[in-house]
Amino acid sequence: MQSATSILKSLESDSIEIFRESAAVFRKPVMMYSIGKDSSVLLHLAKKAFFPGPIPFPLLHVDTTWKFKEMLSFRDSVVKENNLELIVHSNQDGIDAGVNPFTSGISEYTRIMKTMALREALDAHAFDAAIGGSRRDEEKSRAKERVFSVRETGHTWDPRNQRPELWRTYNTRLNAGQSMRVFPLSDWTEADIWNYIYQENIEVNPLYFAKPRPVVTRGSQLIMVDDERFPLLNNETPELKTVRFRTLGCYPLTAAVESNAKTIAEVVEEVLHVKLSERATRLIDGENEDSMEKKKSEGYF
Repeated sequence: MQSATSILKSLESDSIEIFRESAAVFRKPVMMYSIGKDSSVLLHLAKKAFFPGPIPFPLLHVDTTWKFKEMLSFRDSVVKENNLELIVHSNQDGIDAGVNPFTSGISEYTRIMKTMALREALDAHAFDAAIGGSRRDEEKSRAKERVFSVRETGHTWDPRNQRPELWRTYNTRLNAGQSMRVFPLSDWTEADIWNYIYQENIEVNPLYFAKPRPVVTRGSQLIMVDDERFPLLNNETPELKTVRFRTLGCYPLTAAVESNAKTIAEVVEEVLHVKLSERATRLIDGENEDSMEKKKSEGYF
């Protein structure tokens, strides 16, 4: 049986190979940077893949304007510290129209501020491949992805029209109008990610660690009140609870979990015993919202 260290070493080696293949075969790749733990691991692997040279492609952050404040400050700090080329793109038409997570409906907000914004950015810069940190274990439609996943014209995805990847043999050819989504972390699990963060001492966003934060309870979810734009209900007052986040996104749509895990080691221990998927805390994946497969078919990452 493989040890945890050898498993991580194998995963790391495979991911580095995928990065190098992407840089070699695509005309103009870009790496998605969502500022979460998977992005932090992805960035660490990219730096390893091309060391001692720089990462040979820019990073892209799709900013909905509703991210946690600590996400944006962490992003800017990482970019400055590592001298990275970062492209930040927002859907200006959506901003001008006042699209938001509260009055626009979660699915429509996601479509306009995330999916359409991503498609706009990829088209504006003529990127033919987008490298991202999605993992198969996150959600059932993610498990249908190939490592090199073809997108048709308009960045649409058809899970029935993907190429076989036998013995890790990849077909990276693109026809006119096609582009590629690349997933170097596809075979990693949430536990692998945190064990690797611990092993490599990778800096991650402080939101992943427990501390008292102002939250309100909406249904069964704890939502952090991150700024004055959050509309409180009648007689609703934020209360301090010791919470952390398992996944990061737009703050009104990302629930916290009660926890006392304040270090990477404590987070690793907690993750090893939790049974609920981390995406259970993402309101965009709720049972009343469009399925992830539908979102991905429209161009969502």
